[in-house]
Amino acid sequence: MAYKTLVVDDEPLAREVIESYLSQMGDFELVASCKNAIEANEVLNRENIDLMFLDINMPQVSGIEFLESLKNPPSIIFTTAHSEHAVKAYELDVIDYLMKPVPLDRFMKATNKFIERQGPIQDSEEDFFFVKADKKLVKVHFDEILYIEGLKDYVIIRKDIKRIITLQTMKSLEQKLPSQIFMRIHRSYIVNISKIKAVVGNSVEIIEKGQTKHLPVGKNYKDDLHQIINARRL
Repeated sequence: MAYKTLVVDDEPLAREVIESYLSQMGDFELVASCKNAIEANEVLNRENIDLMFLDINMPQVSGIEFLESLKNPPSIIFTTAHSEHAVKAYELDVIDYLMKPVPLDRFMKATNKFIERQGPIQDSEEDFFFVKADKKLVKVHFDEILYIEGLKDYVIIRKDIKRIITLQTMKSLEQKLPSQIFMRIHRSYIVNISKIKAVVGNSVEIIEKGQTKHLPVGKNYKDDLHQIINARRL
């Protein structure tokens, strides 16, 4: 699994350096490279970003101001030519603080810290995982799940006869789910592919409690959905 990555810096050369480093590392997928916070915010609104390389000293909106404005930010590695923001950066619990020009060995140390913080990814050979709900750890089997719905800081795991509500983000849960079984179809929905009964326009049909339910398919996920569906057509 490649971590989806965003680079934000007003200096073209600084962006090129980070982009070059990322291209040499198979664990990361560069989703976009932006020159300011406005462009980056648009990307975050449509993409599920795991890690953002964020310059601090940018015009209009600084990297720190931008980070503080985000309700559910991705993991952050600050990049800057100035050292005076280091204390503030660590107060914001960023992964690392890289001084420009960023050497490759220092870049690799920062990305390794990010990967270590993610913890172990769920082994796809197992058919279950655990989530914290109702003050206990609840075991959930993959084949029990119809779909998963995001609701602010919570996710709702929908099963045929019950639901499980847990405090975490869609992004963190998506990272633990095997991609051959589950796929993101919308900012607010992850679906068990085997539970899809039909694809109709910009929605998929799921049978929930004996009733047909339509889940929306976001425009940024539509092509991926049809690619998977077409691969399984007879």
